[in-house]
Amino acid sequence: MDYITSINNIDNKINTCIYRYKFTEEFMEELHNFSKIHQYDERIDFKDAWKIWTDDNQDIINLETRRLINLGYQGDILIKMFKSARYYFRNKSTDKKEPIKRRKYITVSKELLAVIDHHIQTQTYNKDYQPKTAFIDFCNNNKELLQQNITFMYEQGIQDTTLIEKKIKKIYKNRYFIFVKNKQV
Repeated sequence: MDYITSINNIDNKINTCIYRYKFTEEFMEELHNFSKIHQYDERIDFKDAWKIWTDDNQDIINLETRRLINLGYQGDILIKMFKSARYYFRNKSTDKKEPIKRRKYITVSKELLAVIDHHIQTQTYNKDYQPKTAFIDFCNNNKELLQQNITFMYEQGIQDTTLIEKKIKKIYKNRYFIFVKNKQV
């Protein structure tokens, strides 16, 4: 897939509010290559090389500029490109990091998830709804179900009660944000 086709595909898929405007992979690769070549240049030499590079690569810069403007970016795109090249890609390490070993996944029953979803659906229409207070309300109203799931997690080998509490709270908040996200779409 060529550069223009990938830009058009990205433009067709995006219809949500964007808070962080990113360059395409192809453009970032070009910026990265430039930055690594001029990694150890002094500031003035880097700016001179940047001027030459922007003149030589005017086509891809124009495509990327048009794409970002179409997405709604309102800042100076050339400054964004320069800062990315000078301060991010120039110092970015090419070493692969060792993946972090994941901890054991803690499961909960589908019944608990269904009750959480129902609670969220009924409570979000409350004017004073906040996930924090709604979670406390959920815990107070579903003690037996929570006790069953805590026992199940304990039997799975999770002995840390604070870890179990954090897990259930995180499940509730994640389900809330999924519900809100789906509601907005």
